[in-house]
Amino acid sequence: MSNIACSDTDKHSENVAKVKARMLSERDFLFMAELFKALGDYTRVRILYALSINELCVCALAEVLDMSQSAISHQLRLLRAAKLVRYRKEGKNVFYALDDDHVRNLVTQGLDHIREGS
Repeated sequence: MSNIACSDTDKHSENVAKVKARMLSERDFLFMAELFKALGDYTRVRILYALSINELCVCALAEVLDMSQSAISHQLRLLRAAKLVRYRKEGKNVFYALDDDHVRNLVTQGLDHIREGS
């Protein structure tokens, strides 16, 4: 592999300074990596997609995804920790929903992106 030097070092310096000035903190990068890690699981993505359609309880999610309630509960704990889902109690029932419109947009934009080339 050849090592090609930049021919426009003035422009290069401007671009480097511009990007460096807008870089995130290490803490923000760590949190963003954790967010993408939470999104990087097949089951969790299925749960998020189901919740993008409607709020559901654990037993309904288990039925929709054809999985055990304990497996769904485990994944929901991880999604709650990542602040991707929230829950509300109604009597003895617990209903889960996407945490906010940012999460809905992540799901929608991810789907749009993968369908773009189709």
